[in-house]
Amino acid sequence: MPYPKWRFVMPLDWSAVKKKYGQGFLVPTCAGGKFLKVSGVDDVAIYIESPIWRAALHRSNLEKGVALIDDGTISRDPGLFVEDYMLYVANERATSVAHILRDLEFLDRTETFSIRC
Repeated sequence: MPYPKWRFVMPLDWSAVKKKYGQGFLVPTCAGGKFLKVSGVDDVAIYIESPIWRAALHRSNLEKGVALIDDGTISRDPGLFVEDYMLYVANERATSVAHILRDLEFLDRTETFSIRC
């Protein structure tokens, strides 16, 4: 269900991120019933991995993404968010960022794809 337009987005609380994901976590994906494996968190990034790759989702990029969600620049729709994040923030595993920010309740819970006209 989409958030009401009046919903106030709080800044990304990194201490809460570290508490939730610091010891590792399986984040549900936005669609498909799969999981994104978080292997850890430090003051710089959230670290994710699969059997064949590892990556870091940098704190500075995540914080910028949340700020742009808050000011309406970036869509709360997970599918549209990915495009916006790559355009306005970074081309740094934007789909993985969408899974994380949806799990942290910054993005809508929708599993449908919206088309921007």
